[in-house]
Amino acid sequence: MRRRSIYYGGPGALHFYARLVLIFALGGVGVLLLPGCQPKVATDAPQSLRTQELGAEPPNVLIIVVDDAGFSDLGFTGSEILTPNIDALASQGIVLTNFHTAPTCSPTRSMLLSGVDSHIAGLGNMFEELAPNQKGQSGYEGYLHERVAPLPALFQDAGYQTFMSGKWHLGLTQEQGPTQRGFDQAFALLQGGAGHFSDMQSLWETEVGNRGKAKYREDGKLLDQLPNNFEYSSQFYVDQLIGYIEQHVVSTAEAKTPFFAYLAFSAPHWPLQAPPEAIARHKGKYDAGYDVLAAQRLARQIELGILPPGTSLSPRPNDAPAWQDLSAKERALSARRMEIYAAMVDEVDRHTGRLIAALSAEGVLDNTVVVFLSDNGAEGHSLDALFPEPVFPKARKWVLETFNYQLEALGNAESYVLYGPGWGWAATPAFRGYKAYVSQGGTRVPAFISYPKQLARGVQRSELLSVKDIAPTLLELAGIPLPQGRFRGRKVSAISGQSMYALLHDTYIETENPSEDRVLGMELFGKRSIRQGSWNLLEMYSPQGTGEWQLYNVSTDLAEQHDLASKRPDKLKELIELWEVYAHENNIVIPDWNSGY
Repeated sequence: MRRRSIYYGGPGALHFYARLVLIFALGGVGVLLLPGCQPKVATDAPQSLRTQELGAEPPNVLIIVVDDAGFSDLGFTGSEILTPNIDALASQGIVLTNFHTAPTCSPTRSMLLSGVDSHIAGLGNMFEELAPNQKGQSGYEGYLHERVAPLPALFQDAGYQTFMSGKWHLGLTQEQGPTQRGFDQAFALLQGGAGHFSDMQSLWETEVGNRGKAKYREDGKLLDQLPNNFEYSSQFYVDQLIGYIEQHVVSTAEAKTPFFAYLAFSAPHWPLQAPPEAIARHKGKYDAGYDVLAAQRLARQIELGILPPGTSLSPRPNDAPAWQDLSAKERALSARRMEIYAAMVDEVDRHTGRLIAALSAEGVLDNTVVVFLSDNGAEGHSLDALFPEPVFPKARKWVLETFNYQLEALGNAESYVLYGPGWGWAATPAFRGYKAYVSQGGTRVPAFISYPKQLARGVQRSELLSVKDIAPTLLELAGIPLPQGRFRGRKVSAISGQSMYALLHDTYIETENPSEDRVLGMELFGKRSIRQGSWNLLEMYSPQGTGEWQLYNVSTDLAEQHDLASKRPDKLKELIELWEVYAHENNIVIPDWNSGY
């Protein structure tokens, strides 16, 4: 097998200032490189030239992660949900329309904060879903492992002050927490699935017998209760980060020390909960149902140039009945769940706006690189699919018996709901699947990078990109060398992501077609894929797949509906060989058990 070098190219730059206006006009107004198949991450320019380009003042960094937002859930990617603050940042930067993460949260976060494959970084599987044959195996420790150099620690060693607020999901103990991975100050929700109000709901703690109390740490200290000003998750996480940054700006006014900030929202992840006034803003907007919404969002994405003309609507999932087949009561309950979800996205945007206003008031926004992404595709599972009784009996019992499922209670702290496969499909209208799938619906997410001071503004890039690419890109932007096999006296894995620095500039011109050469591998819950340019080879078990390798050309089949495995045995063989290389180099252990997620 011949291994090709990989580099970026291709026009992919598409101005879309005017198209952002279309979002509002149309109704409302959103892995893994083979080490042997990649170029050197370092820039071609000498480090001294990069430092000169940066000037005397290195950039601040702000990474914003939203939890479970689908590809069409933000205004800049075609949503009817108003997200003007996030859209404004996107319009000043580079929208990445073919950006891929892992299919679920913690594996993605491990790659984001390391630039290394999740199977090396310690999150080869989610801690909550570890199979018996994975326990004790290298790469399956369930926390961000010491074998990687954490991105915040690299910035910390370069003289940055580092802050985090929000969802961690990369280790439960103090030794595995954010302050041990490079954050000077951190307020962290340690798990997923926690409620969004101050009652500290936690489904996973219920499953292990701890009375449903979520784990939070502030600067390493485990909290017994949340602060009095914790009214709602998105509000408090932003309040906390604003406090860190304002204190930093005052204390380092003369030295002008840069900061690295990580804002990890836990919204719009289930349970769907939002302030009542936010829910009220969306009352009645989804009464037409998810079939209508999916078609509307697809049309907007085509108009915005995010998807090519002629893109077809993907089939509605088998477990989502046609909207007209639901009873009046079922439609009312389902529409209310979507209203709550929209309110959660709305609140993420509103509080992001407060953060951006604070950065502007402190005079640091112009010199801040902003990275925005969702951690995986939309969550389209139903409660029954997510918590089957034989697998999670305590959690299921707690959810069904503790909460109120009447229409008037939905969205408050007394309720615990998801929005289901129909709305999950509407969030990814052109793609197959959603969260937990290795198809495009599970991994292709809304993302952008904004730094108008130095980078391109108001463009789109359609190159095939990975969440692992964020770490080397930010290091290059800040002029910080990549770790060369050792970090803080210990051996670490090399960053395998690829810097996006070149394609973030107006001067970028694609001379060939690099996306056809790039290889990204993925495995989670035994579902596996290997992506080579526009080809995607995947295997998913029933009912999501056939249990056999399936081959798709996503340049002509975005929804992955036409299996070409029998028609292209040559490509099938080539990609299976690439998968075997990827699996070997990343020590992948296919689970002998899974919950069905």
